[in-house]
Amino acid sequence: MSGLKLPQEGGCRCGRVRFKITAEPLLTMACHCTGCQRMTASAYSLSAAVPSAGFAVIEGEPVIGGLHGEPRHYFCPHCMSWLFTRLEGFDWFVNVRATMLDDPSGFTPYVETWTSEKLPWATTPAVHSFEALPPLEQYEDLTRQYAQWSKAR
Repeated sequence: MSGLKLPQEGGCRCGRVRFKITAEPLLTMACHCTGCQRMTASAYSLSAAVPSAGFAVIEGEPVIGGLHGEPRHYFCPHCMSWLFTRLEGFDWFVNVRATMLDDPSGFTPYVETWTSEKLPWATTPAVHSFEALPPLEQYEDLTRQYAQWSKAR
């Protein structure tokens, strides 16, 4: 992927929680749901689905925040920066907030979700758009397409 150098570190605003990614993302996304809008105080959240084996918290102890249910959103306990999300039953990846990386410039969203809730002026360069989440059976094809797309950039 153009501009993506691994390993790469990231962390919260205050620096008390740091993490590292050592694996290429499976998929990059922009989520337009109202929950992400409220948690980011922005039009959408940006994330990169990173294989769990390629993700590690290297400093500090993140806490669960957001709605405290599923999915599990992890935050810095001090500055409350939203760092990553884990989904129960999908332990093979971590959804890292791409903008929390020290250099998020290589994480262009490939997919945008929840466009049914997006603000009318919000746009992304995403290749695929979905009114909600993509159907589960499409993820394998989307990750394959993303791998080809990211290598061609």
